[in-house]
Amino acid sequence: MAGGAIKYRHLSRNSAHRKALLRNLVTSLIEHESISTTWHKAKEAQRVADKLITLGKKNTDASRRSAMGRLFRPHEILPKLFGPLRERYADRPGGYTRVLRIEPLKEDQAPSAILELVDGPKDMRFAMTARTIAKAQAAGRKINDMTAANIHKVTRFRKTADKDLEEMVEKFAEMEAAGDFGDDKVEKKKVYPRQERSR
Repeated sequence: MAGGAIKYRHLSRNSAHRKALLRNLVTSLIEHESISTTWHKAKEAQRVADKLITLGKKNTDASRRSAMGRLFRPHEILPKLFGPLRERYADRPGGYTRVLRIEPLKEDQAPSAILELVDGPKDMRFAMTARTIAKAQAAGRKINDMTAANIHKVTRFRKTADKDLEEMVEKFAEMEAAGDFGDDKVEKKKVYPRQERSR
């Protein structure tokens, strides 16, 4: 049947190019723990990254061989995948990655996103929750239901979560007291730069 249900995003590439792209994205994600790319690429790479971390949690010879075939530079990345990441996600049943939409990074205004590993040092939701708590404490307000739910989400599977959250809240409180609110001005990029006429 022509035009059947699409099982995955083709990303305007042939099969070999698509696999190489996803391998490269997942290798960079495990190495740096946070990457910026287009939203569609991030959603496809998220699927592969979650499967790789599940292989890392199994920690068998078969899972090692399977993971080796899905990564670029496997001898550099496998020790991290089967070491610290396996220990970090030992109690978590799934959902090892998160995709957050951001302002378009490229001039063509393609929808962009951040793909990150959760419960790590670069966890964006953890940082935003700590910042919200610091702002509420500075203003003398109580924490609302949404912030309480976010606190539960970011601390549920994280070891030493309470200590990490307190440290980050103190850091944001110090920044706010110093007048540095961490807000950067977002400038819109031109889609089509102004062309000078030749005549």
